[in-house]
Amino acid sequence: MSFQDLNLNTPLYNALDDLGFTTPTPIQEKAFNVVASGKDVVGIAQTGTGKTFAYMLPILKNLKFSQQENPRVLVLVPTRELVVQVVEEIEKLSKYINTRVLGVYGGTNINTQKQAIAEGLDILVATPGRLYDLALSRVLQLKSIQKLVIDEVDVMLDLGFRHQLINIFDILPERRQNIMFSATMTQDVDELITDFFRSPERISIAVSGTPLENISQQRYIVPNFYTKINLLVDLLQDDSKFHRVLIFVAYKRMADRLFEQLDTFFKEELCVIHSNKTQNYRLRSIEQFKEGVNRILVATDVMARGLDIDNVSHVINFDTPEYPENYMHRIGRTGRAERQGEALVFSTEKEADAIAAIEGLMQMEIPVLALPDAVEVSTELIPEERPQIKERNNPTKRRDEDAPGPAFHEKSAKNSKENLGGSYQYKIAAKYKKPKTRGDKNYNKRNKRK
Repeated sequence: MSFQDLNLNTPLYNALDDLGFTTPTPIQEKAFNVVASGKDVVGIAQTGTGKTFAYMLPILKNLKFSQQENPRVLVLVPTRELVVQVVEEIEKLSKYINTRVLGVYGGTNINTQKQAIAEGLDILVATPGRLYDLALSRVLQLKSIQKLVIDEVDVMLDLGFRHQLINIFDILPERRQNIMFSATMTQDVDELITDFFRSPERISIAVSGTPLENISQQRYIVPNFYTKINLLVDLLQDDSKFHRVLIFVAYKRMADRLFEQLDTFFKEELCVIHSNKTQNYRLRSIEQFKEGVNRILVATDVMARGLDIDNVSHVINFDTPEYPENYMHRIGRTGRAERQGEALVFSTEKEADAIAAIEGLMQMEIPVLALPDAVEVSTELIPEERPQIKERNNPTKRRDEDAPGPAFHEKSAKNSKENLGGSYQYKIAAKYKKPKTRGDKNYNKRNKRK
């Protein structure tokens, strides 16, 4: 099947020709007519199979020219980087269409975004937090939204956006088309669909958690952090094979720690992104990695979720992710657009349960490789790997930094508030034993009666 069979319009064909695309992917082929029909849609397909074009092609085909100021299509994504990427993809497809597209996200000047919204737009791509802020300011009117697209919804729920999503649903028009695409289907996502979608049609190209066949997976069993470093350095020396490498770690502190260790060996070839970095730094790091200025990118899960970077030769899981769905999203950064990709995972004994969960989701075992002879097995441990000694009665032991401070305590009985259901002047008088004086009106009234 070719794009000609989808009966698109000439401007879209011209844009696809410029991009060099002739054949739709399975998710694009199956989703086109369903999305174009106006039904609610839930699409499940592996990462790297063109889900953005799967929902944007039918939307752009049926989006008629309009001069109205309020947006008609809303696309929600979990991260700022994904906002930038989706806007770029829409602009590529709408190159020959008079369509106004805007991306908004937190961490930038909201007043600048308000001015851009006031100039009018057709398609709005946003993170949930900034969208809700703009809607509350009354600058952004959502009454004209006809289509709501939620991309990477499982990530939004992982990041705690559930309440913001529900609030956004409440201020959107009831008569709208809901479209959702994801690589994995979790219980939280299923509950959200049940609550807010109207008899959605489900399009599944593969069972949730099925990896792409063109991604080869292998695993190294490594005892500790510094041995992982030694293995990583040994592998990355081969820059012809490992020519564009994305390394995933569990959290921000680990990303910085790994970056410091690798910086000694790879200097200008290395860059890092996580949520503590400024927005400009993160976008610059991604751009340099895409352009090949940097060969190695260290990232946390959230930062690289959904990013479409061409020709990633290897994805290396420096830490085994706790949730198997995150592993699926990680390895989906390679092997995109039907290219070959390789995924490696470094796992310790403590991460054996996480590996079992990943293999259970994929219904396959990851082949184990022996450590190369040149890799030194280190005995040095980082603080998280050292055994924790519990001393019950040690007066000098460190206090728990996350424990409630002195401001958090129960109020004493005399200071606790009590709802008295009305006037409480007599209670106050009894509590503080105020003296009765001749200036007291009640006192004077009582004396007159006598």
